[in-house]
Amino acid sequence: MTIPRAGVPAPKYQRLASDLRRRIESGEWQGGAQLPVETELEVHYGVARNTVRLAVDVLVNEGRLVRLQGKGTYLKQQPLMDHRAFGPPPAEGRADCLAAPTRVYADEASAAGRRLTADFEMLVVRARADIAGLLGMLPGEAVVVRRQLRLTDREPYSIEESHYRAGLAAGTPLMEPEAVPGGDETVLSAIGRAERTALDHLVARMPGPEEAAWFEIGPGVPLLVQTRVTRDARGPVRVIETRYAADRCRLLYGLDGR
Repeated sequence: MTIPRAGVPAPKYQRLASDLRRRIESGEWQGGAQLPVETELEVHYGVARNTVRLAVDVLVNEGRLVRLQGKGTYLKQQPLMDHRAFGPPPAEGRADCLAAPTRVYADEASAAGRRLTADFEMLVVRARADIAGLLGMLPGEAVVVRRQLRLTDREPYSIEESHYRAGLAAGTPLMEPEAVPGGDETVLSAIGRAERTALDHLVARMPGPEEAAWFEIGPGVPLLVQTRVTRDARGPVRVIETRYAADRCRLLYGLDGR
């Protein structure tokens, strides 16, 4: 099977968007810089103003450019922030944290010169079919969801939801409507369910309307969805689903070769 050659040239605004994208990626304009005004781009490329506007719309929707009312169009100021999703132990003799507590995100934000804030929620809901399957439950059974909405410099960054069997969380601080000091893993260790292994499922998908509204992203920006299933000797412990906007996060995975 071969990929057919395009028989019809792309519309002019798409070709212009492609060249603007190339110039951005080459570093010709740095993050936070103002894009040349429409009249400059018209003259430089010899195109109509509507062509320029359509091309800029494409890059705004991709999350590369931001329009500021009355000020112009700017490159997105904040570059991608790296999140160490999983890797070798951070220090000799210290186990890697399978759940990446908020402290990890805070340290990463600080290293990038940003400030992390988080809102916390606790819910008891009926398990989605996919979550139920990963926890070895029946769809619709009760699960405890501990949700963190993280922002960096007030920009929405990630939605993290830890799903637990209701029976596992009952009678523990996991039922409290607030974050646990030291992270949920301290509670799991105390009740004899310390997480030993984890498997990640990583996909990209387009956001739903509510997700797009919360992340404040354009229609061309997908979400990175990391679903981590942690286990101990007795079976699944929790499912951690974390959603990131692809225009502001890069996930890093380390391999120690062992």
